[in-house]
Amino acid sequence: MALYALLILPSANRVYAEASVELTQAELRAFDRGVLGNKLAAVQQAQVGGVPYVTFEADELGERDVAVLGNLSSVYALFEIVQGDLLRPVEMRRLDRFDDDLITIQKYQGKTNEQFTKLLLNVTLLASDWAGELLERRFRVLDPLCGRGTTLNQALMYGFDAAGVDRDQKDFEAYATFIQTWLKRKRVKHKAEFGPVRRERQVVAKRLRIELAADRDDFKSGATQLLDVVNVDTMRSREFFKDATFDLIVTDAPYGVQHGSRTAGKGLVRSPEDLLAEAAPIWTRLLRPGGAMGIAWNTFVAKRELAAGLLEEAGLEVVDVEPYGSFRHRVDQAIMRDVLVARKPA
Repeated sequence: MALYALLILPSANRVYAEASVELTQAELRAFDRGVLGNKLAAVQQAQVGGVPYVTFEADELGERDVAVLGNLSSVYALFEIVQGDLLRPVEMRRLDRFDDDLITIQKYQGKTNEQFTKLLLNVTLLASDWAGELLERRFRVLDPLCGRGTTLNQALMYGFDAAGVDRDQKDFEAYATFIQTWLKRKRVKHKAEFGPVRRERQVVAKRLRIELAADRDDFKSGATQLLDVVNVDTMRSREFFKDATFDLIVTDAPYGVQHGSRTAGKGLVRSPEDLLAEAAPIWTRLLRPGGAMGIAWNTFVAKRELAAGLLEEAGLEVVDVEPYGSFRHRVDQAIMRDVLVARKPA
């Protein structure tokens, strides 16, 4: 058995940095369970040269194993521990298709930490029927509460198709401006359509659709990615997207502090409970059998058991095996964030 060490990516968010070592251990175990065939052992925190690492044992990692591990949300570098504190770098190949400022350049109040967004997408994917196709499949991802597009951008970074729904016009227009400006500035080959959606001579929504490719030859051959974002209430998602067409649904539920959600029965509410009760059945219809839904929320305003029950009532199977109960962490004094992942039976 060889011994390996993961160096954690520095985080500008101090609180998230404190939680990142434990979160990385849980995410690494999810990768092991979902893709690597339980070949890792002794996953733990360790000090190497006075620096915190996550270490693990494994039979010699193959090229595909390393390519998979390169997509951990907080990995900065991977080493094999040769002797004592002597480290041998292991070259990693990530899925990333674009420059990382697609993820990092946006700064605004309430933005979800981009490392956590990647973790949430990863662990949701790893619970789906297609976890083993991580490196090859062009997953289709929906964020039904997409805000200013952090999840959408991470999906694009991986080479996936991304779709989003959000009722806030300011956030929708800010994201539409950002992504189109970014694509032009980076000279990414793309074709965009942006404007109102009309039905029976009435404007019912605004929509942004972009066909893009990281490589010009891919664009010419039709090997493109699709970004599709609609400015509409999430309860109307099925008016714009077909049932059973998404592999993954990934979202941040309102944390109940600054942000709220609007439901038909209660209007603006600050708890995710009412939102999940009404929206989860709609989102489930959009998910393919074998697909997975991953939700982050504030446990101070909704208990895990309650949120899990709402997803089960919608027809999903909650993933409750380890490490899926090990992602709870503090964001600030008012927010204790957790992750809930559920599968749609095949």
